[in-house]
Amino acid sequence: MKRLLATVAIFAAGSAPALAHVGHGATGSFAPGIAHPLSGLDHMTVMVAVGLWAALKDGRALWLWPATFVAVMLIGGALGMAHVALPFVEPAILASVVALGILVALAVDLPVWAGAAIIGAFALFHGHAHGSEVAENIAGFEYMAGFALATASLHALGIGFANFATRHSLRPLVRVAGAVCVVVGAGLYGGVI
Repeated sequence: MKRLLATVAIFAAGSAPALAHVGHGATGSFAPGIAHPLSGLDHMTVMVAVGLWAALKDGRALWLWPATFVAVMLIGGALGMAHVALPFVEPAILASVVALGILVALAVDLPVWAGAAIIGAFALFHGHAHGSEVAENIAGFEYMAGFALATASLHALGIGFANFATRHSLRPLVRVAGAVCVVVGAGLYGGVI
């Protein structure tokens, strides 16, 4: 676990902005809110990874971890809309891609509460980034609602893939998908992707 935290810290300390936030694209209604998570590799990777990891853990984590991400993301969005400053938003988002990928690739089995805490911490930063870019009116709330729906759908995609792989004796593919998340995170970090 100490090596995992050290790896995440290294990526966070040296990361550049993911350029998927603040000022990128329309943020004035429900439809752009749905579209936004589907347009950024960092979003898709993290959201699917949450679903993959929840499916690996199974039990209460299967619904609690994705629900935690969506709920805390909305809290972070509200903070961003209220212009409450949060440091290290972009580095934390990039770190989340790598960290969640590592957790899936290594099939790290943490207590449900610990997984929820990790997922919630990353969700706060994702939500803040998007809340910072939306209008402070009803259109901003519509955008966040669309964003939440798309996020939950990507979590479901990760859960569905993991369940399919498990049913067909292909469970190692879930861990491979986690490794792909790490590679994507490293590529975003290095500016290659």
